[in-house]
Amino acid sequence: MKLRILTLGIAVSVLTACGGGDKQDDAKVLNVYNYSDYIAEDTIPNFEKATGTKVTYDVFDSDEMVETKLLAGNSGYDVVVPTLNFFGRQIKAGVFLPLDKSRIPNLANLDPSVMKRIAQQDPGNEYGVPYMIGTTGIGYNVELLKQRFGGSTEIANSWDLIFKPENIAKMKDCGITILDTPSDMIPIALHYLGEDPHSQDPATLEKAAGLLKTIRPYVQNFHSSQYVGSLANGGTCLVVGWSGDIIQARDRAAEASNGVTVAYSIPREGAPQWFDMLAIPKDAKHPEAAYAFINYLLEPKVAAANTNFIHYANPVTTATPLVDEAIRTDPTIYPPADVAAKMFTYSINTPEVDKLYTRLWTEVKTGR
Repeated sequence: MKLRILTLGIAVSVLTACGGGDKQDDAKVLNVYNYSDYIAEDTIPNFEKATGTKVTYDVFDSDEMVETKLLAGNSGYDVVVPTLNFFGRQIKAGVFLPLDKSRIPNLANLDPSVMKRIAQQDPGNEYGVPYMIGTTGIGYNVELLKQRFGGSTEIANSWDLIFKPENIAKMKDCGITILDTPSDMIPIALHYLGEDPHSQDPATLEKAAGLLKTIRPYVQNFHSSQYVGSLANGGTCLVVGWSGDIIQARDRAAEASNGVTVAYSIPREGAPQWFDMLAIPKDAKHPEAAYAFINYLLEPKVAAANTNFIHYANPVTTATPLVDEAIRTDPTIYPPADVAAKMFTYSINTPEVDKLYTRLWTEVKTGR
C-alpha cells in the first residue's frame, strides 16, 4: 500500500545508449512513478546532487493506476514501482526492459530469500528489483477502540473486527476507511472465509464480495492514501491499510501530541505480505539514469534512510544494522517467523479474473 526514492552507485559519466537508449545530452534526466509518501524526503535531492540528474517524481496511490499507464504504452517514465502480483502480469504483457544486472552492482546487497520468493513471479529475477516489503492489516485509534470494546484492544488482533458487522458497526461513528484496491481486499476476504486467497473461481470470488458487502454500510471512505493524515489527526478511527502508512500515522500523531494514539496489527488469522518492485519500462527514454537510480536505492545507507522515514522493511540485508533500532525490532515492520508463516502473497490474475475483480469491487462500493 507508500513513497519511495532511488539512488546510484554508478557514475553517470559512463552512461551509454541501451534498451530505450539515452542520448548523452539528456542522460541527466530521470522520470519516476511511485506511490505517494513512499521515500525519504532527502533521497531524491541527494541523488540529484550526487549525479547531476534532474528527477521528475510523480506519484500514484494504486497499482491499477500505474498498470493503466504501462499497458497503454509511452508512459513517459524511466522507473516505475508496481507491486509484485501486478508486476508479474505486466512482465507477461512485455512492458519492461530486461535488466542488465552488470549495471546494478548493489544487487549483491539483496536478501537471497526475498529474491527467491520474487523469482516465482519473475523467473531469474530478470525484470525487477525489490524496493520495499510490507503487510496489509488493521490500523486503529487506541482510545476510541477501547471505549467501544470494554477497555481492551484485543479485538484488533483479529479480522473479526472488520468482517463481523456487530463489531465494525461499533466504530462507524468515528470514521472507517478501507483500501480502494480490490487486489488487496478480495484476497483478504477470501482468506478470512477460509478460502484460497489466490482463488480465481468466480463463485468463490462472489463469496468474498458478499462478505465485503455486509460491511459496506459501516465504511465511510474507500481510499489508498488519505487515511494516513486522517488517522493521525483523529478524523478516522479504523482502517484496513498498508503497514508503513499506518505506522507513519502513529508517529505523526505522537509527534503532534494531539491526544491521538494509533496502533497497527497484523491479524492472527494471517495477512498479505507484498513486495514493491523497481522496474524499467521497455520504452524508457533514460534507461541508464534508471539503472543508476535503482543501484543508488540499494546502497545500504540509502535503503536504511528510506526505511527510517517510511517505516517499511527493505530487502537490503546490509542496511538492517543501519535502520533505527525501534524500527528494526518492531514486529509489525519486521514480522517474526511465526507471524510471517501465516502470511500470503497475491496471485497474478488473468485478464478475465481482473475484470471480475473490478465488477465485484464496483458492486461493493456502490452497495449493490
